[in-house]
Amino acid sequence: MQLYSYFRSSAAYRVRIALNLKEMPYEYIPVHLLNNGGEQHSSHYASLNPMKLLPTLVDKQTVLSQSLAIIEYLEEAYPDTISLLPDNPEERAQVRAISQMIACDVHPLNNLRVLQYLNQSFNVDDTQRQQWYIHWITVGFDALEKVLVKQPGKFCFGDTPSLADCCLVPQVYNAKRFNMSLDSYPHIESVYKHCKDHPAFIQAAPEQQPDMA
Repeated sequence: MQLYSYFRSSAAYRVRIALNLKEMPYEYIPVHLLNNGGEQHSSHYASLNPMKLLPTLVDKQTVLSQSLAIIEYLEEAYPDTISLLPDNPEERAQVRAISQMIACDVHPLNNLRVLQYLNQSFNVDDTQRQQWYIHWITVGFDALEKVLVKQPGKFCFGDTPSLADCCLVPQVYNAKRFNMSLDSYPHIESVYKHCKDHPAFIQAAPEQQPDMA
């Protein structure tokens, strides 16, 4: 199994966490999003992932993009591994909803190509870029905090990590990277702290990846 990844890609970070939680070994293949105009634009990578985004998972003859689809694939194709979704259909839907709040509503507005477009097309400066970034995380985290307040346990849903935690941690990591205060989000902060002590999350962190240097 191969994972095309970039150490600071939120979407790739999600999949790294999931693979680690499931204790599934994989080969890390770095794709630098900035070097040489972005290695994701190379013909080789574009042949694997026409959207030229990360991550891409290659499992034998199967080639998959989109982090949530990849994690769902791992759930279904490898049922003997640790599950990241509850057994109960209603609870599974709740975990998916939390995951999609982050991966579908917050992250796409703040990913690299959006920020680059703002810089190139609208001449935004660093302060304006940070304001944009923090605004959309705030919108998402305001809602997410209210959702997590209602959930039992120390993680996003219960006392074991789930798909939702795979999505939350990279988004909080990015918020902190942009110097966003989490003082208004004690439940988000608490979940993040619990996750950071878990070996699977530690091993998936950007600082632990071979292309961090």
